[in-house]
This record gives sequence, C-alpha cells and structure tokens, in this order.
Amino acid sequence: MSISTSPHSHLLPPNQNLFLPNPRAAPLSLPVRRPFRPASIKCASTPAQLRTQDPLPAQAHSQDRVFNFAAGPATLPESVLRRAQSELYAWRGSGMSVMEMSHRGKDFKSIIEKAESDLRTLLQIPPEYSVLFLQGGATTQFAAVPLNLCRGDEPVDYVVTGSWSDKAFKEAQKFCKPNVIWCGKSEKYTKIPPFEGLEQNPDARYLHICANETIHGVEYKSYPTPKNPSGVLVADMSSNFCSKPVDVSKFGVIYAGAQKNVGPSGVTIVIIRNDLVGDAQDVTPVMLDYKIHAENSSLYNTPPCYGIYMCGLVFEDLLAQGGLGEVEKKNEKKAEILYSAIDGSDGFYRCPVQKPVRSLMNVPFTLEKSELEGEFIKGAAKENMVQLKGHRSVGGMRASIYNAMPLAGVQKLVAFMKDFQARHA
Repeated sequence: MSISTSPHSHLLPPNQNLFLPNPRAAPLSLPVRRPFRPASIKCASTPAQLRTQDPLPAQAHSQDRVFNFAAGPATLPESVLRRAQSELYAWRGSGMSVMEMSHRGKDFKSIIEKAESDLRTLLQIPPEYSVLFLQGGATTQFAAVPLNLCRGDEPVDYVVTGSWSDKAFKEAQKFCKPNVIWCGKSEKYTKIPPFEGLEQNPDARYLHICANETIHGVEYKSYPTPKNPSGVLVADMSSNFCSKPVDVSKFGVIYAGAQKNVGPSGVTIVIIRNDLVGDAQDVTPVMLDYKIHAENSSLYNTPPCYGIYMCGLVFEDLLAQGGLGEVEKKNEKKAEILYSAIDGSDGFYRCPVQKPVRSLMNVPFTLEKSELEGEFIKGAAKENMVQLKGHRSVGGMRASIYNAMPLAGVQKLVAFMKDFQARHA
C-alpha cells in the first residue's frame, strides 16, 4: 500500500520525549547596555507555551546513561538534556528549532538576553561589567586578553600553575611582554604559591592566573591582588566556572569555555569591566576585539546560538538548585568522598596535589602499581564509568566531577575503587 508523506513527516514530533580606569583612553560608553534588571527578561513565547516552562525537574540518573567523568566536553544535567530534547523540534511555539533561528530575530534575542540575565544573577555580576558570549574557546582568549588590555611593549605578570596557564603565557609573548613571576613546573604543578611571595612587576598591566588547572587538579581557593594599583586580575575559569560563588568585582576579566560546567563545547564566556573595553591594539583582529562584541551584544556575527541556548538552560538549572552557594556545597561533598577514598587507601591510590589546593572539579590520581592502570580504566568502563584516563601529558587517572556529576556517580566510583583495591592490593 502506498503511503503519502510530507517532507517533514520523518522528523521527530514536537512532543517527542526523546572589570580602574584606562589611563590612555576614556572609558567606553556602551549605549546598548541598559541597567541590569533580572526580572525584566523573559523568553519570547506564546501564552500556551509559557505553561510548559516549569522549573527544570530533578532527575534520577537514567539506567541507560553512563557516569561520564570526562574533563570536557563533560556531562550535562539530565534535566537540561530532557528540556532541550523536548524543545528541539519546535521551540516554545516558534515553529522552528533554536538551531534554525535567525540570531537577529526576537526569539533568539529573548534566549540570549535571558541567559545573560540568569548568569548575572548567579554570579551577582555588577552592572559595570559586560557579559560576552563568544567562540574560539578559552585558548583564543590567551591572545585576546593581551591584545585588548595592553600595548606590545607593556609588561604583564603570569602565575603558571599548570599546562593551561603555561599556554596562556606562551601565547601572550606574541603580543606584549609577559613575565612568569612563579612557575610550579619543577614540582610537577602540585601547588599554588603564597601570594605574599609573588614578585610582581609594579607596572604590570594585569596579573593572569588560571583559577583551576584541569589537567593537574590545582585550584585557587582565594585570589591574589595585583601590585599595580591600576592593574587588574585576569582569570581563566574554564573548569570551575559557576561551580561556586565568585566576587566578580575582584577581577578585570574572567573568561571560560562553557564545555566543563555550563554547556556544550563551542561557547566562550567573557566577563569584562567596561572601562577595559575599547583600547585594543591596532593589530587586533575584529573577532578578538571586545569593543566590537560589547557594542553588538555578542551579535556582531552569528554566535553559537544553540550552545548559548543550552547554557541558558544550565543557568536555569543552577538557579533552581538554590544558586552557586548550594552548588558549591554539593561539589564539596562529592570531592570529600573521592579524596577520602584516595587518602584512605594506604597508598594504593595517590593524589599528588597538595591538600589545601586540591580541585573540587578535577581529581587526578595514580595507582601504586602503575601497571594496573589500564585494567582499572577498563574495569570501570564495564561498570558504566567512562573517561577516567588521565591526560596524555601526565598519565594516571583523572575523575572530573563537575556540577552535573551526580553524587551517585562519585559513590559508585569509590565503591569500584575499594573493590579494585581489595582484588589487587
């Protein structure tokens, strides 16, 4: 029998459950940035569709999903994935997917505005800061930061606590005169220096840190202050962004790739104090010029629309959990359980990082018998725990336990670790 079909009949149905003033230039005026009013931002939608926007529900870990300990891209909240699934075909009465929307249309404008509003609420971002949704990953910001914040002959300071801050320093060498004021390489990147011992350049335009080293598992628990009164603190927060409250006013620039804690790969978030915008070096490519993106509300060119939408859903989820204070408590509990298992194994498992600066997000560890590491990783995979292999530059294992990793995932890993030790000690 012949069945007549439309071009759309094979698609999923819509209800399928499937940062001191710049001494060289006047502060930039950003007319498009109005005073921040969180309550005024809503996603465009028809009245009927608004009824579907209930708080993102808590979900038990589905049996058909693994516990994904990847460092990034990383696990996302199941409730966010289910919301995205339900809205994939036609977003809230718009008749199209977010992936199909014009980035200049009212629907996507409502999405990006609400995402910014919720992020401002989460981090209590002061109104004198701009929030930019960009592309190119945090690695692109290794160039963008010096290009926007200093001249080619001006000094800047870098604290190198791991691979990513080292990469940031090396990239900055192309655009200014960076100086490494401390490096932890000789100690295999297992510590963070006392701030009072840092020999900062009093003329440095900025002090750069990586707030959490994804590979080595080293995390700042407090932050240094630039010695230069007109200098600013810049932080790469890619792997602990939105994992705990942060006083944004202490920083000139915060940047982060989204793919650890707040969304899929493809989105880079920059939070920058407005007086630092608008004095980029002449050689700065247009796509690395913060002024361009601030004046155009992150819509100078086509942004990563769907990724921004997903970040918005994650921000909603974090707010629904009670904000970053509550999120931090959950992260602390998960990390305590895992580190206690490592420290209590009589040396069978070892974490090389000094205890006061151990990351809540990325937990590297090794086995006393390194020849068992392959078996450990394979055995964990059979128990639906994946991506536990350490970074290729350091080896061993690494469990990334970002916001979306449920407590049950850490508990299961610890149970497996104890069983593995009992069988091989």
